[in-house]
Parts: sequence; C-alpha cells; structure tokens
Amino acid sequence: MTTDRLQFQGGGFDPPGGGGFDNCYELTNHEFARIFYKNNLAAGVTIFNIYMTWGGTNWGNLGHSDGYTSYDYGAAIKEDRTITREKYSEIKLQGQFLRVSPNYAIAEPSNFTTTKYTDNKNIAVTALTTKKDDAFYVVRHADYRTTESASYKLKVKTSAGTLTIPQLGGSLSLHRRDSKIHVVDYPVGKFKLLYSTAEVFTWKVLGDKTVLVLYGGADEVHEVAVKGQEKLKVIEGDGVKIEKKKGAGVFQFKTSTKRRVVQAGSLYIYLLDRNAAYKYWVPTIPSKKGGEYGSSVMNPDAVVINGPYLVRSVAVEGSKLSVQADFNITTPVEIIGAPKGASRLSINGKETSFTKSKLGNWLVNPETKLPAIKVPDLKSLDWHYIDGLPEVKKDYDDAKWRTADIKKTFNSKWPLNNSVSLYSGDYGFHAGALIFRGHFTASGSDSKLKLWTFGGRAYGSSVWLDDKFLGSVTGGGNNNNDTSTYKLPKTEKGKEHIVTVIVDNMGLNGNWVPGADETKQPRGILDWHITSDSGKETKVSKWKLTGNLGGENYKDKFRGPLNEGGFFFERQGYHLPSPPLSSFKPGSPFKGLSKPGVSFFTAKLPLNLPSSTHDIPLSFTFKNNTASTGAYRAILYVNGFQYGKYVANVGPQTVFPVPEGILNYKGDNWIGIALWALEKSANVDGLSLTAGVAVQTGRKPVKVVEGPKYSRRQDAY
Repeated sequence: MTTDRLQFQGGGFDPPGGGGFDNCYELTNHEFARIFYKNNLAAGVTIFNIYMTWGGTNWGNLGHSDGYTSYDYGAAIKEDRTITREKYSEIKLQGQFLRVSPNYAIAEPSNFTTTKYTDNKNIAVTALTTKKDDAFYVVRHADYRTTESASYKLKVKTSAGTLTIPQLGGSLSLHRRDSKIHVVDYPVGKFKLLYSTAEVFTWKVLGDKTVLVLYGGADEVHEVAVKGQEKLKVIEGDGVKIEKKKGAGVFQFKTSTKRRVVQAGSLYIYLLDRNAAYKYWVPTIPSKKGGEYGSSVMNPDAVVINGPYLVRSVAVEGSKLSVQADFNITTPVEIIGAPKGASRLSINGKETSFTKSKLGNWLVNPETKLPAIKVPDLKSLDWHYIDGLPEVKKDYDDAKWRTADIKKTFNSKWPLNNSVSLYSGDYGFHAGALIFRGHFTASGSDSKLKLWTFGGRAYGSSVWLDDKFLGSVTGGGNNNNDTSTYKLPKTEKGKEHIVTVIVDNMGLNGNWVPGADETKQPRGILDWHITSDSGKETKVSKWKLTGNLGGENYKDKFRGPLNEGGFFFERQGYHLPSPPLSSFKPGSPFKGLSKPGVSFFTAKLPLNLPSSTHDIPLSFTFKNNTASTGAYRAILYVNGFQYGKYVANVGPQTVFPVPEGILNYKGDNWIGIALWALEKSANVDGLSLTAGVAVQTGRKPVKVVEGPKYSRRQDAY
C-alpha cells in the first residue's frame, strides 16, 4: 500500500491585517511537525511534500490578493533564509531517519489503537510492519491537543519473541506535544537493533566502523537492545545501565546534555538529547556516478559532522577532506568517520590542523569571527523626489492613454454594470496601481460621485475632481471592493472636468472553492454615477485608463511582467537604477507628503559589507506612524525590483527582507520609495535598513543581479 501527501502543511497562511507569520510559526512549530508529520508516517506515506519548507517573498506583485509581500509562511526556513526555527531541525531529524530506513517504504500500517501496544489508554500507537521482522511503532498522544505528560510501557513483537519495554525497569514517557518512532528488528549495516525506544537520526558504515546516532527528548528514559551483541561497553560518558537479555545486549539511559557512546563490537552508538542532535549533519560525499547525490539513493557515503550552524557540503580531494559550513558562534567541530585515505582537513577553503579523539574522530576549533554589522542610516542618504501623480494637474494630457471602449467584457463571471468596461484586465493591465480618468461636461447641479471600485483584499483607492481631493478608501483586512459616494465641489455648467481615480491592485485571486471562479474577480471600476441632489445623472463622455506601460507588452523583460504598476514614475522607469535626477527635486521620504497624493523618492545606497566571508540578512523596516500621519501606502524598490508593499494602516508586515544579489553588498544600490498618502499626509519617519545576525559562511560568492538601468522610454506618458 502507498499513501501520498503531495502537499502537507508546512506553515500557516496569513492575510492582510492578520497576526503575522511569526504567529503562524507558533501554530505550526516543531511540535506540530513532530506530531503531524509522524502521524503521516504512521499512515504509510511514501510521497511526502511539505508546503512550504521556505516560503520566500512575493516580490514584484507576484502574490495573490489574500496575502502580502512576505510569504514567510511560518515555514521551517525563515524568509530571510535563516534556519533558527526549531522546526527546521526537527524536519532534518525526520528526513535523515527516512534516508537510512529503506524498509519503511515497504512497511504496512495497522489500525490505530490505544490498547494493544501500551498500558496507557491515553497513548495511541500505529504499528508498521514488513514481511521481515522489522517494524516501526509510531507513538503519540491519543488527544493530539494535549500538553500533558504521559508514561507508558510498550509491548512489541520481535524476532526474540513478544517483549514489554523497557525490560530494565522504569517507563517510557511522552512529554507535551510529542510523537516518537520506536523501531524493532531494525537493520544497521551488518548489525540489527532488536529494538530502540530512542529515535534514529542516522547510521553510517564508516570504514571498519558502523556509527549509529540515537536521540531522545529531555528527561526521558530510553532502552536499546542490540541483537547478537551481548558484550556492550560504555566508552564515553556514564549513566548507562547494561544487561544481557536473550542473546542481546540491552542498555538503558536517561537523556542528558552530556553525550554517551556505547560500543557493541564495531558498532558505535552515540546517545544524544534532541537539542544536541540538532547540531549534527550528514553531508553526502559526491561520487563520480551520482555527482552531488553521492554513491546511492539510500544511505550514500557521507561523514557525520557535529557543531556548525549549517553544513553546506563536503568533498574529498586526494587526501584532503573539504568542508563548507556556516558558523553563528565559536564552536568546536567534530568529524565522525573521515573517509579512508583522508589525512588533511579544509574548512571553508582554509586548511586547518586537527586532533583525534579517543574514538578516532577528528576535532578542530575553527577560527570564527562574527563582526558587528554596520549599515547606513537611510536618513543620511541624498534623497530626491518627483511628483508621482501629475495626472491631477490642470494641464495634464492623457492623449496617449488607452481609451476605455470595450462595451462587452471578456469576464464571463462579472457582467458590466455600465456603458463600457473599466475592468483593467480587459485592457491588459494586470498588476500594480491602476489609474482612471473620467471626462465629463458639468451640468451645474452635479453634487455626488458614486464609485464601485474593486482592488482585492485590503486594497485602497483615492479620488480627485480635477486637482481637488475628494477622498479615499483606506482599506481594511477583509474588504476587496467598496462602494463610496463622494461630495463634489460646485461645478460650472458646460465646463469640462476630469475625475481621477487610483485603484491599488493587490493581486488576483486564487480559486479556493471549486467552481466559484474567484480568479475572475475584476480589478478597477465596476460602476460609476455622477448625479445631482435630485438624482439627475451626468454622463461621463470618455474614460481613459492606464496600468503598467505597455500592458501585456511590458517594457522590462528582465524583471518580468508584474514588477511595474501604473504610477507615473513606473511608466517612466524612474524606479530603475540611475534615474535622471535632473528631473527630480531634493526631498526626503522622511519628510514625506503634507497632503493626499503620491510622490516617488530615490537615493543611492552604498554598501561595503564582508559578504565574501559572512552571510548577512538585510531588511528594510518600517515603523508604523499612522497615528500622526493618517493612512498611507509605501512601495519599496531595490535596484529596480519591487520588494515591498507596505500598508501602514492594515499591516501586519513591517519588515521586508531583501537578499544579497538583489542588493549589491559591495557597491552602490538605488533605492526607491513611493509614498501614497490616502489621508492628510504621510512620511516614513521610522524607515531603516536593519541587519540580522551574520554567520561566517562557506557558501560560494553571491553574484549581483545586474538588471537594466534607467534609459529613456520613448513611448512613456
């Protein structure tokens, strides 16, 4: 039997206005992974894909409208690529276990039971057995929600008969939200574990030795029986009880922060607590046949390394073992099972001496330097700005804009409500800001403008009559459309006027419900009416609209079709590196806008960071100051790439990671901030560039993404 989990929960979804992805992580943390991932294993899954292991970033308007720029997802790896979440380490333990347990793939699960295998009805067990003797017993609380501790004895069928474990006294335990996989008749190279209540991390045949790494949670008693090996001895640590039982050597221990090693012939069993096991890595040694995948699919040739924050790779070059690793603290490194013929050691390209332990393991204390990272104060940059909404000026000419002349929409789900389509998708505008200009001749009694706009969840919109601001939809966590009525100032009969409307397209919808056609939700203006107090309507004679320059025939082929929206500075390409500052004026986003509208600010950001030796996560961080400025939105551009949409009055995102490569860590960068004040004013007083914890790294140098710089767009308007 095979069971598939092609997409299983690796984190949590968070909408605009939500609690943030750190809270999603708390809901789906390492304890979640222990319980539910092992529950999947209990079902006999043979395809198990986790969504997501790393979520990343919705840069360049990639996201759908129910999310926001960050797609951190509370995943095992954070958006900034750090692996400080315990869930990463828990998944690593499970993954390494599966890699060295090929018989799991042919094991058949039995029915879930709370009575057959333990003496505690609050403990649930699923046995997975093969036609051989080996079996896997997945143990968890019968009520997965409990955080209580439970003790139990386990009754299992082995090749030596039915046994109740532990045999040497005491009980097993399950603390808080936890689950375990106990193995029976488990092969370890030429050896066999009659049983182990401690969980298997990995095992390797390393020359004339076989190394087995077992672990358990804090304050747990575990017992292991090695079939056919009655002569066991403790060769590191203490606190291990050993007896002979029916042709097997049996030992029992309580987990401790101090490692123990038990020898059974040429089998060396390392006993760890779970937190210590997190620091162990099993990098594959590349082979001529398998390349980076090593000598085989299951349990390829490898070494076991204890200590680093991350081990990226190992390689054997003649007599030299080369290790590429990252370090977040100064720590000793232990290499268990150096390959045959290796006598030299290189860590991150630097050859280093080592000593050998009593176990024959290589020990080294690599030099680790963790400098304090200093980044520029963004307030100190030479900022320039340009009006981001010239469309509301009296002399603005929209002759080059697309005329709204489609009288029958292509959208089969949403029929038109008025004379022409103002659905942006009908005209090839699918991402970012949308701008509409409605031309009408005043009747003299016009008093109201009613608009139905649709921008997606937490969208915003702003409206002007000529150069007079009428109001905004400031957005909320749940609203995806809005019908608002705006009071018009006195108009003179027969005079031409223009209504300008900005709609923030937050991305298109996904089809969560089959048949609901949510993806067809339009973006733009669904209906409009200019009326007098008596209800007499004034006709809008012509609508013009724009999104990104060129629409589906977009200009920036390098950064892709969604990176730009319809604001003036985007159509001109001023968000790209090296814009023409002669067209700008000196001005800072920290002073911002004193009235509703849009301005675009740009500045050169020089960096000189030790990126050749250190991996340094950088983020742009906003401080929410809407109490003093009112609702506003900001769009972040980094070297022409849109890397953040900040909605100050909705949230929750305030930190926007930008990876090295998009940012040039050793050179000049161009930063752009578009400020859209939906109410009285806006400034980004708290915007800063922040550095996370740097790690000394063994990765290859990161190449800078050399996107096209600014060049004048002949057809821009």
